[in-house]
Parts: sequence; structure tokens; C-alpha cells
Amino acid sequence: MKTFSAKPKDIQREWYLIDATDLVVGRLATEVSKILRGKNKPIFTPHIDTGDHVVIINAEKAVFTGNKTQNKKYYRHTGYPGGIKEATPAKILSGKKPEKVLELAIKRMITRNPLGTQMMTKLKIYAGAEHPHTAQNPKPLDLAEKNPKNKRVAAND
Repeated sequence: MKTFSAKPKDIQREWYLIDATDLVVGRLATEVSKILRGKNKPIFTPHIDTGDHVVIINAEKAVFTGNKTQNKKYYRHTGYPGGIKEATPAKILSGKKPEKVLELAIKRMITRNPLGTQMMTKLKIYAGAEHPHTAQNPKPLDLAEKNPKNKRVAAND
């Protein structure tokens, strides 16, 4: 018996559309990272990008559990001495780029090498409900029905 190794010509890429309204950020990020990596396919090969394209809409409506919106911190550095900056998810979600929270969560679950960079190019995140990828006919993927813990109503938590 021989081990199957996928070749680039064997890969059939699909497009998925995910509505992030009331979905928990971490649970959404794990599912999306699996799709981008290609782990949901039977032809998964670790050294080949076998993943699919993912379009996420309504990223500004994604929620955190517990007190993570105030207590969690994102750090970045400007490159200058003493230039460390911090932000909370609440500040980012109410700012100019609310989709940055989901992008950071997914990016940190993808491998940090050229293959991971290639996988991240297949991720498209939009803060609102409109997206320019209707020509690709993305399949709607409902993560809320996979597990009841994936969806939270922000007012109750």
C-alpha cells in the first residue's frame, strides 16, 4: 500500500461563504483555518496548499465569550524604541478595520512560513454584508448549526 501525496494538478478549489454574525471568534477561526489548510479534504497533504477559498462577511458582528472584549490585548510594535502599542478587541471592532480581529485570530492558527502566507491569500474578510465575490458562486457554510456553542447572542453573555 502506498501513501497518497496530492499534486497541484489534483486540487479542486471551492469557495465558501461564512456569515460571522453572532459567531464566537475563536471557534470561527479554527474552522476557517482548517478549510484554508485543506484538512477538511481527503487529499490533504501537509506540504501542499490543498485548501479552499473562504469569504467571511459581517466580521464586525463576531463576538467573544466572557470578558475577552475588554481583557484580551493585541500588541504590535512600530519599530521605534518604546513603540509598543496595545489594543483591545472592543477598540478594534469599533474602529476603522473591525475585520482585523478575525484576520489576526485566523493568521495565528496558520503555519508561519511561505505556505502559510499562500494560504492566507485565499481568505477574504469583509466588515459588512456585501462582498465582490458573487461571480465565484461561494457555497454558504453555516457553522452555527455544526455546534450550538459556535453561536452566541452578544446581549446575553
